[in-house]
Amino acid sequence: MSKPRSIFEEVATDKPVASAPKGGHIDGGRNSWRKPASIWMLILFAMVVCMIVVGGLTRLTDSGLSITEWKPVTGAMPPMNAADWDSEFSKYKATPEYQLVNHAMELSEFKFIYWWEWGHRQLGRLVGLVWAVGALFFIATKPIPRGWKFRFLIIGLLGGLQGFIGWWMVSSGLTGRMVDVASYRLATHLGLAFIILGTLMWFVFQLRRNEMELFQARRNSDTRSATWAKILLIAVFVQIILGALVAGIDAGRGYIDWPMMNGEILPSESFDYEPMWKNFFENPALVQFNHRMLGYAVMALAIFAWFKSRASALTAVKGAFNVVIVAIILQMILGITTVLYAAPWQVAILHQLGAVAVVCLILRALFVAMYPATQKLR
Repeated sequence: MSKPRSIFEEVATDKPVASAPKGGHIDGGRNSWRKPASIWMLILFAMVVCMIVVGGLTRLTDSGLSITEWKPVTGAMPPMNAADWDSEFSKYKATPEYQLVNHAMELSEFKFIYWWEWGHRQLGRLVGLVWAVGALFFIATKPIPRGWKFRFLIIGLLGGLQGFIGWWMVSSGLTGRMVDVASYRLATHLGLAFIILGTLMWFVFQLRRNEMELFQARRNSDTRSATWAKILLIAVFVQIILGALVAGIDAGRGYIDWPMMNGEILPSESFDYEPMWKNFFENPALVQFNHRMLGYAVMALAIFAWFKSRASALTAVKGAFNVVIVAIILQMILGITTVLYAAPWQVAILHQLGAVAVVCLILRALFVAMYPATQKLR
């Protein structure tokens, strides 16, 4: 019969004890995909920014209507010989833009605008390829949670929709007497680009911290600052749409004084178009006036949101709103400069990039307010 063992008996062993995986046994190894996935999304983000810049330059060089067909696969091949170039030029000659504006254009000039549009479409195809390869790789080889698989799919669906809307936009300028794409279709195209951009950036923020950290951080969220960030984000998005309307009809080159518009607060020709609703989309005077007025409103809202953020107990939230207010001030200065110099392409592109920066910084402020990191007491 064995001797009873004391409950206070010390048990020693020379066998090493295995340390628990980072994050615990339950989560161990499950988050290894997050960092490479965030890098993949950052690459997509950078490519979408390039798409926005190239798209803006395509618009500023009046190149968008040079390719008159939508061939998602076979269209990747440019003209390879003189006969191909003559064929493409002949198709362009049938467009209203050529007949009403560019009827004296030579083949060499056509090649210049063709390469801009071809490059824009080619970059779009490359974005789709990078998304498809990355999504298939992560889903096939990594333990991706179901919710994130859906997020990956959403990015691809938005990208596919963007390609369709791009052609919907271009097709508006190929018939009738339109010598440019419809401004509201251009605004839809740019608006969706910013939605894709913002979605990618938000996913990157989420991927940098695991689900448990985000769940715990949400309990300490600064809801008031988050609310103001959301309101500011919506206002900036609407302002971007109005900016696209301005670009779509070259309204930024018609009224080049500030703060007045041809010596008036509201130009007297602002409601000359019939029916009246067309003025909000096609009248350069009213379109630019609306863009200016909302710009002032965004500035006032940004100052108010910044002031409200001063009451936050979270240092990171205050810092994030500091950066936002500086970015919006710089963006407003760029906007005024764009007007005063009749929208030269260099300044116009900087203004467009400024919009990208403002959106991303507001999203960062929103994320910091919703999912604050642990703050040390000092």
